[in-house]
Amino acid sequence: MNNKFKYYFIIALLFAYGCSNTKYLPEGEMLYVGGEVTVKDTVMKRKDRKAMEDELEDLLRPKPNRTFLGLRPKLWFYNIAGEPKKEKGFRHWLRTKVGEPPVLFSQVDLDYNADILLNYSENKGYFKTRTSADSTSSHKRAKALYTVTPRQQYTIRKVIYAGDSTASEIDSTVAHLKRRSRLKKGRPYNLEVIKNERERIDNRLKNKGYYYFNPDYILVQVDSTVGDHQVDLIVKIKDETPERAKKVYTIDDIYVYPNYSLSTAKDTLITSQDSVTRYKDFIITDPEHTFRPLIFDRTLFFHKGDKYSRRDHNLSLNRLVNLGTFKFVKNQFRLSDSVPNALDVYYYLTPLPRKSIRIEVLGKTNSANYNGSEVNVNWSNRNSFRAAELVNLSVFGGLEVQVSGQNKGFNVYRVGGEASITWPRFISPIHIADSSAYVPKTRALINYEYQNRAKLYSLNSFKANFGYLWKNNRYTEQELLVTNINFVSPASVTDLYRQQIDESRDKEGVSPLEKVIEKQLIFGPTYSFTYTNTMQKRKKHTFYYKGSFDLAGTMAGLLSGASKDDPSKVFGIAFSQFAKMEHDFRHYLRLGKNSQLASRIIAGVGLPYGNSSELPFIRQFFIGGTNSIRAFRARSIGPGTYRSKNIDTDNFLPDESGDLKLEMNTEYRAKLFSVIHGALFVDAGNIWLWNKNENKPGSQFSSKFMSELAVGTGAGLRVDLSILVLRLDMAWPLRKPYLPEGERWVIDDIDFGSKNWRKENLVFNLAIGYPF
Repeated sequence: MNNKFKYYFIIALLFAYGCSNTKYLPEGEMLYVGGEVTVKDTVMKRKDRKAMEDELEDLLRPKPNRTFLGLRPKLWFYNIAGEPKKEKGFRHWLRTKVGEPPVLFSQVDLDYNADILLNYSENKGYFKTRTSADSTSSHKRAKALYTVTPRQQYTIRKVIYAGDSTASEIDSTVAHLKRRSRLKKGRPYNLEVIKNERERIDNRLKNKGYYYFNPDYILVQVDSTVGDHQVDLIVKIKDETPERAKKVYTIDDIYVYPNYSLSTAKDTLITSQDSVTRYKDFIITDPEHTFRPLIFDRTLFFHKGDKYSRRDHNLSLNRLVNLGTFKFVKNQFRLSDSVPNALDVYYYLTPLPRKSIRIEVLGKTNSANYNGSEVNVNWSNRNSFRAAELVNLSVFGGLEVQVSGQNKGFNVYRVGGEASITWPRFISPIHIADSSAYVPKTRALINYEYQNRAKLYSLNSFKANFGYLWKNNRYTEQELLVTNINFVSPASVTDLYRQQIDESRDKEGVSPLEKVIEKQLIFGPTYSFTYTNTMQKRKKHTFYYKGSFDLAGTMAGLLSGASKDDPSKVFGIAFSQFAKMEHDFRHYLRLGKNSQLASRIIAGVGLPYGNSSELPFIRQFFIGGTNSIRAFRARSIGPGTYRSKNIDTDNFLPDESGDLKLEMNTEYRAKLFSVIHGALFVDAGNIWLWNKNENKPGSQFSSKFMSELAVGTGAGLRVDLSILVLRLDMAWPLRKPYLPEGERWVIDDIDFGSKNWRKENLVFNLAIGYPF
């Protein structure tokens, strides 16, 4: 079979596959393949007309069967499954879960869709629009055709807010809100914007005490008789608005029921004089004294005599939820019996079980191609000292196995424990005010971990820190660890690892492998700031940024006069002294409903000084691996153009590290079908040293750093099960920085048919979760 015949055979096969769906249709029916809208407007710009056509086509109903590469695989599965004889089994699953029934042209109401298009156009200011509908059919397929002929779009000439010296108080209040109005002179008339303006006014009035007001009491009159395709808008309060909606309300009594039970609600509310505590402005019914009253004073924003505010209302509820102590939070307002135009506030709080134990089994992955699992056993007390303090004790154990690349057989075993206490407030000698919707937290933590790398070495690791975590809003989060102490000490080292150390020593007798098992003592403050709006799924552009700063040993170094020639010690161990910062910026571009372009830039720099000549191993920068540059093995790139003599051995990687790091990644992600997603990606980056190292030529950072970037590309599949994402990537290098200058691009060497090329260049990555 020659190539030309093969080509025509494939075309015919695809055509037959596409046509096969229509033979299953009922007699006299046609398959609906979609609707098309044409906007006829000679004044509108082409891109605006195309945008309007896309908006209108999205309104058409019903939607046709989904397509993939011009075909309809889900409909095909539905048809070949046939009518199952029973509501279970493979055929029933294939027809109902994988497949979808045909969308017939008889289900399409052309006149209804034409009316929808007309209403939408007029709501956008295209008054006196004309619409028409038609259809076309071929080979038992039908398509709906709609024509929309809009007139010139009306714009806003002026906006009038009813409210002057003779107006009511609420009219005057509304008039004072016009400064931030969404209705602006010269903008197109848009019904949706008018609705948004009513919501804005209602929200502002709620914050000024108008508890019983709602958007339906706002009337926006439209005067389209002013000519020249313009309208005047008059914003006013409806005459039939109830009197209580026009009044400002204040807060009277505040009642708190912190042990409210949904199943025994009436019993919960029964009070006696002994069970009621009056604390400042709060009346608390807590017979068992489960909570100290001060927790409500710190959490709730309302106080007696305050003007009602929706903002304070929502902030109080959010803070109660974020305490992490209550399972359900319910709030109610009632008219006060004793104070006119005042509200009594009731909080019904259902607590979570005070103590709990949780067992977790986790899947893990890292950039060194290690995959494994971990078991955690956690014990929690959510109200340890009766002020919503969280005490957490946990023990854990895990196993990690490298499934590809070097290091096979060198499994990693981990076991350890952690204890922490979290207070839902700032604990500080200096008063720190907080008025956000999120409860600030103070946390103290101690941690111990024993790590055994089979056949190599084992390490004891201790960690302790004390610091603060707080959020200003849902987009930002900050963490300040006032003190963060890390101590790492080797427990045992095998003869095999010592042999590798000896074989990797340079001319001065220094081995990078030796740094891994050195004793390390690090203490000092750390700070991180995180911003993200990636939770806004409908936005076209979303971002993630995390910046961190680590300052170790500064005060101790100043007090002791530390020097790298004569390092100062604490308990006989030389402590590290350095400054380090790292920036991680990510951008997500939404291309369609099921596709996006994700990009990331990481830039980091560490500067050792005083007591240290280099960063401690656990704080150094590494690059390469499943979550980094996927075309290169973990920690195998750099620094700079340097390449270790052991990099291609079958034993284990030399863990090359650096003082500076630059990494860039771009990945196109798209849903293929069901839970299967695909990706195409390009990664680039490298690490460098601050200072020249004679034993690592080419490792120093210079102005030529861009020509020293490693570049790789590849493709992958993701199995997205919501609770777990299994990632399979295949990558290969495009640029190798360790090759001589002028020979680093290796695109011309790519040969998927060569066994030797595949062995030396193809890198398979199996991981859990997305790389970024």
